[in-house]
Amino acid sequence: MRRQRVRDLLTRVADGSLPVDGALTALDADPTESLGFATIDHHRALRQGFPEVVYGSGKTTEQVVAIATHIAERGDGVLVTRIDPLVADALLAALPRMEYNAVARTALLRAEEHATVAADSVLIVTAGTSDLPVAEEAAVTADAMACRVERLTDVGVAGIHRVLARRDVLDAAGVIVVVAGMDGALASVVGGLARVPVIAVPTSVGYGAAFGGLAPLLTMLNSCAGGVTVVNIDNGFGAGVAAARILHR
Repeated sequence: MRRQRVRDLLTRVADGSLPVDGALTALDADPTESLGFATIDHHRALRQGFPEVVYGSGKTTEQVVAIATHIAERGDGVLVTRIDPLVADALLAALPRMEYNAVARTALLRAEEHATVAADSVLIVTAGTSDLPVAEEAAVTADAMACRVERLTDVGVAGIHRVLARRDVLDAAGVIVVVAGMDGALASVVGGLARVPVIAVPTSVGYGAAFGGLAPLLTMLNSCAGGVTVVNIDNGFGAGVAAARILHR
């Protein structure tokens, strides 16, 4: 249950429009639920503003669907990441209102009650088209967490004029997520131009010496541009969560 729903319940109890027993009925669901193979944290939304997110990779289709449907029953929505098309089909059959993003490999069921959207926007900047799956995961995550999302794609440093020409877009953002593989240099460039927090996401895109994303990870960690923070390789989800928490501070 999201904090806003709890606040609304308490307000209605205070003004007499909802009996105490009615509020208790809405609140008495257990904070955790065991499915045998998983234990769902139903109070995640109350503590952190968004329900527990289901990481789909490594789980069976049946497990993913079961976890997602049990979270969705609370009405707070649910986000599932890292799923293949077969799992997506099963989720859509169980929860028809879900939105499947094939590039991001995510499925999102929006909450029954819309959360307050952050005043500023998250700008997702990608170095190349090959970085889009990770970038879209960050975009879907930030969108799910009530942020407006803008995108600036394929502006890597090999053609640095592309990002320099979009300075207005950088200046308009509330927080910037930079997604880049290869040498990962774009995060430092954006960090040197932007006045807002920059979250860098190294991707596993690149030739052998990129070591599956280790090279861009080290480049971003060693950035000389102030205000650049770094998440793990290919962790678009983590970047999206961080960006949303910054904007909803």
